[in-house]
Amino acid sequence: MSKFAADCDKCFGLCCVALPFAKSADFAFDKDGGTPCRNLRADNRCGIHQNLRNSGFRGCTVYECFGAGQKVSQVTYNGEHWRENPSIAKEMFDVLPIMQQLHEMLCFLEEALRLKEAQPIHKELQQAAAETERLTNLSPKDLLDLHVPAHRAWVNELLLKTSERVRANVKKDHDKQSKAMRGKDLIGAKLRGADLRGANLRGVFLIAADLRDADLRMADLIGADLRDADLRGADLRGSIFLTQAQINSANGNIHTQLPPSVSFPKHWLH
Repeated sequence: MSKFAADCDKCFGLCCVALPFAKSADFAFDKDGGTPCRNLRADNRCGIHQNLRNSGFRGCTVYECFGAGQKVSQVTYNGEHWRENPSIAKEMFDVLPIMQQLHEMLCFLEEALRLKEAQPIHKELQQAAAETERLTNLSPKDLLDLHVPAHRAWVNELLLKTSERVRANVKKDHDKQSKAMRGKDLIGAKLRGADLRGANLRGVFLIAADLRDADLRMADLIGADLRDADLRGADLRGSIFLTQAQINSANGNIHTQLPPSVSFPKHWLH
């Protein structure tokens, strides 16, 4: 298991307690932050984990902690449980989203380090990864005092450089199209069969977009919102910074081609 994958056996059910949610299409009821979800069992596991989507908790299936839950539980708090020591509960819950952001950055940095196109900036990427790793080992107080946006800006600059190098492999005159799409609202867009090779889709809203049979090879998908996007038959091989949570939020089928870093969600196979 990747260290950036959630290991619920080593976590104290933190995402099920720390995070708030509102009754909606993604959640069956309201829950305040710091309040245990009614589906959380005493053994820190979800009582309906195998049936979340059908039970009205689709939002849970697309949350990704990048391994922050077990890091906070076992390293930051050295295995001390919030149930056994309620005095640390609020602090632990406040630390979780900070750790989640750091682990997300580490995940993307390690992906960048595996890309041959990024070799010219490997030293900078390694420095950023080492510093981010150091930050994950800070004390709870120091984590809460951390100015995450400043660190993210540094990391993001390197990820942008990586993206530009990867996408430069696509010999195609679509730079203007790519720039026009970045950060845009393409909710429900009709993009079936679109040639989006090497496109910069950072932060693009592709909610419920029709991407059937689209060519997304070597596209940068960091932060792209793929909720209910139709990826049936789409080709995402070689796309970068694509997470399992993004894929879990979309719809696809056995003809969807994915990079090896993510796997087919169970609901795609039904």
